[in-house]
Amino acid sequence: MTNPIARRPGNAISGMPILDVDKAKSVVVIKRSMGHGYAGIDNELYTDPKTGMFFSDAKKGLAELKTAVGEFVG
Repeated sequence: MTNPIARRPGNAISGMPILDVDKAKSVVVIKRSMGHGYAGIDNELYTDPKTGMFFSDAKKGLAELKTAVGEFVG
């Protein structure tokens, strides 16, 4: 779970285990679309200014990111 709303009581995902990715300096999310996830709840992480969205299949998108970073780094 990456949705920060899980830390707050009173919703369908309250209390679920959460990765603290929202506390990072920057975040890249690989997702096929902006459709709702688990329990139909919007993920606040996706609209956070420090989050970059990369719309792709996860396996293909990660391979593309790895190649791009490899070319950039040298």
